[in-house]
Amino acid sequence: METNSSPSFKIILGSSSIARRKILAEMGYEFTLMTADIDEKSIRKEKPEELVMVLAQAKADAIISKIQTTHSKEKDAEPTIVIAADTAEAIRPKLPVDDYVKDAEPTLLITSDQVVVYEGAVREKPSSKEEARQFLKDYSGGHAATVGSVLVTNLKTGFSKGEWDRVEIYFHEIPDEAIEKLIEEGTVLKVAGGLIIEHPLILPFVKEVVGTTDSVMGLPKDITERLLKEAL
Repeated sequence: METNSSPSFKIILGSSSIARRKILAEMGYEFTLMTADIDEKSIRKEKPEELVMVLAQAKADAIISKIQTTHSKEKDAEPTIVIAADTAEAIRPKLPVDDYVKDAEPTLLITSDQVVVYEGAVREKPSSKEEARQFLKDYSGGHAATVGSVLVTNLKTGFSKGEWDRVEIYFHEIPDEAIEKLIEEGTVLKVAGGLIIEHPLILPFVKEVVGTTDSVMGLPKDITERLLKEAL
């Protein structure tokens, strides 16, 4: 796509998240989607900031591997840029910077990950309705934080950079009736920590957000925008 401030480039969003898709579209970008089929539970780190960065990297690696496989089958296919969240050093040697990439427009791959931190413990997607119910009861009248990562990789140049972001969320008391409706509706079962602040059933009970809503939803706009510019 063309923007006023940068040359033509392509974006791949390495995520199946509807919220991330929505945020990136709101930012004015056109993009294609790819998902990373990795076993997230097999990757563990003690600190949530490290965990989300390593997971974003693992997603990037998996998608790059898919791209390499596709490109080896289609020599004439155009290159792609990937954005993922993690350290630049780990990803750079694996990028497919072949001759055909050098003359083509760059492609950026964006990958990211997010966890919820409650009383020092990392929470990922609830494993059951019962766990989701407990998570929501814990937040009622209390607070939690989201820790999310973004990694952007330029497949043409091999440049890769990621950052993490933390947002604190404070809640009023959440009525049991609202919790049951949320679980029945089901979206909370698909998100980290069962935490979703923009949902109409939970929004009235959000007391304060210290940080940005888009970061809580999984893709901080300011960080993503800056990493995209740096990657080009």
